[in-house]
Amino acid sequence: MSQLRHPSAAGYFYPGDKDKLREQVEWLLTIGHKDKIIDNIAGLVAPHAGYIYSGRTAAFAYNTIKDKNFKNVIIISPSHREYFEGVSVYEGDGYITPLGILEINKDMVNHLTEGSKNIFKGDAGHRQEHGIEVHLPFLQLILPEFNIVPIVMGDQSKKYIDELAKRISEIIPENTLIIASSDMSHFYSRRIADDLDSIAEKRINNFDYEGLYDDLEHKRCEACGGGPIIAMMKALDLNNKNKSVVLNRSDSGDTTRNYDEVVGYLSAAVYS
Repeated sequence: MSQLRHPSAAGYFYPGDKDKLREQVEWLLTIGHKDKIIDNIAGLVAPHAGYIYSGRTAAFAYNTIKDKNFKNVIIISPSHREYFEGVSVYEGDGYITPLGILEINKDMVNHLTEGSKNIFKGDAGHRQEHGIEVHLPFLQLILPEFNIVPIVMGDQSKKYIDELAKRISEIIPENTLIIASSDMSHFYSRRIADDLDSIAEKRINNFDYEGLYDDLEHKRCEACGGGPIIAMMKALDLNNKNKSVVLNRSDSGDTTRNYDEVVGYLSAAVYS
């Protein structure tokens, strides 16, 4: 492999040592677990903060796919560090984590980007972005062998969401999982954060991605990865997978004990 994306968040958002990383993820999976089994899962929403803050909520999502046999995982993240128009799909050979290399499904990348002016191959948005990277160790410990398609939205305007959803809907075989990477409200008091995040929670539970888009546009709620969530849900809706359930919701105050300014987290599953 000639072009590999090296970790940028290791040692910051999660342990850089592979043994410590494995130990932490395995521990999170033991505490972020519900007994309810959801069949026919096709999509997940999971947060992307440091593991000490949002790892337990993320684990609720990843435990739902334990023992599943996904061969491809599409991960859609917002771009936190750079703005660019459109959607960037990583053009390299793989992403590295302390647990090893995950190969890119280049056929799916080509199908997503071919003939599009808005969805393109490149490394824009991928270089320092943590919103994809933090999910990979969970996947590496939960799933057997699989490939990934890393996608970063530089602009979450409706035209990009709609085109991405349509193109994903046209290429997803039965053994593909789509992950939308997103945190929720940022830096409000816990009371206000709960009010905002409960609106998004209701929309997701009702599989109402159009209502969620409207709420985000009119600032009735917040999600830094709102575009990825909506694109994932719409892509799956186009494939008749249109049920969803919120698995867990939390905020950073659970860790920091500072409830004056919290960041909200949510995990959810989409299924048929």
